Amino acid sequence: MSAVILIVDDDPVQRRLLEAQARRFGYEARTAEDGAEALEALTAPGAAYDLMFLDLAMPKMDGLAVLARMRELGLQTPVIVQTANGSIEAVVAAMRAGAADFVVKPVGPERLQVSIRNALRAEALEGEIRRMARRASGALTFRDLPTRAPAMAEAMRLGERAAASTIPVLIEGESGVGKELFARAIAGSGERRGKPFVAVNCGAIPPHLVESILFGHEKGAFTGATDRHIGKFVEADGGTLFLDEIGELPPDAQVKLLRALQEGEVDPVGARKPVRVDIRVLSATNRDLVQRVKASAFREDLYYRLSVFPIRLPPLRSRRADVPDLARRFLTRFAAEENRPIRDITPQAIALLERFDWPGNVRQLENAVFRAVVLADGDMLTSADFPQIATLLGEGVSAEEEAATAALMWDLEEPELETRVAAPALPLFDAEGALRPIDQLEADAIRYAIRHLGGQMSEVARRLGIGRSTLYRRLKDLGLDEACGERDTRPDEAVA
Repeated sequence: MSAVILIVDDDPVQRRLLEAQARRFGYEARTAEDGAEALEALTAPGAAYDLMFLDLAMPKMDGLAVLARMRELGLQTPVIVQTANGSIEAVVAAMRAGAADFVVKPVGPERLQVSIRNALRAEALEGEIRRMARRASGALTFRDLPTRAPAMAEAMRLGERAAASTIPVLIEGESGVGKELFARAIAGSGERRGKPFVAVNCGAIPPHLVESILFGHEKGAFTGATDRHIGKFVEADGGTLFLDEIGELPPDAQVKLLRALQEGEVDPVGARKPVRVDIRVLSATNRDLVQRVKASAFREDLYYRLSVFPIRLPPLRSRRADVPDLARRFLTRFAAEENRPIRDITPQAIALLERFDWPGNVRQLENAVFRAVVLADGDMLTSADFPQIATLLGEGVSAEEEAATAALMWDLEEPELETRVAAPALPLFDAEGALRPIDQLEADAIRYAIRHLGGQMSEVARRLGIGRSTLYRRLKDLGLDEACGERDTRPDEAVA
């Protein structure tokens, strides 16, 4: 899914023009007639706007009032203000109020596109910095985990409800879906915000060290215990203890964990008396604990103690709407970390990522983008930068084909807004009343399919009932690829 832009202007003509240009650039555009309607859209449940165009001069609530209200509500959607007079005073006031950029009406397409790209890139980088800082400080919240997928939105709603209490939460989901990040959001949204968050991977602890690592030990308690160790429970005192992969905990440790949870105290190895702890326990698993209980591999009483409030996180294949946003977030972070001048991902590459099932979930997507950023030669990630994903899908597209597709998409005439959702009828007769040649009808059909499907050539070929190699051959036979070559003379900024 492309970035979603909210256009706020009391002038219907200006709204229509901006909406048409934003859609032409490949973004999803929505509109609001005034400031009050804009704030209502931004604060609606599940709202996920990436950018807002805000007119400064509006009746009732002007642009500056909207910016002030957004600051009060903690809304961090980047804003590009637009003004008709371009006065320095108005621009300075808007920038001080938090606007990311400004444009003067009527804004040209080139200026508009550059402004959108810059604002989205800056917000993506600032968003990653905010998330990293809040994660480090224990202040990460569900606002830092935006989603467009209904299944994930429901899980986050449950997480927010759980965060308001001290109820034990069991986070279920496949490996790599982000269970620890979700647990941090629960901890950062509740009363223990900013307090210690201690994560323990129960599956990575050697069985003979589980008790020592979780509950601590005294100096000399056993061979090799040269120093006193307080343990993870005491380390998390006052905060949150996150037990990841809880289903891998050995049976002996399960007994002692159950007692620690029931009594609120731990017995360090070699200690003379127990130690009181005040912690909230969050646990996670990628296993079916019910089946583990039935197989006598996990204690039933411990299961019911931990799973008072179970929350299941959907796999990435069930939330494909989040793939573009996640990919761009990872791109922004890795491009900054690796000092690479990569600014975006092509629509074809995004479509490729959306078609993949991601058995490794978000972690696999993150690693795939990292690899692509390191190996990319240009300033845009293309399908060719994800060869492993294309191979697993049984696909492959050359950089030349992708560039040609982008050029063809740019040249296709933009339909009127009223006819965007309606399929046009291809005329069978020409102006003189004669039947049109089959090649002309085929060329029109291919043009429309490419435009309608956003340049996803594999999907175009599938919908037309032909192979992708056949599609590219027909493009060449019909002279469409030559047209692409001519249009490649457009500036890079325009073609991209």
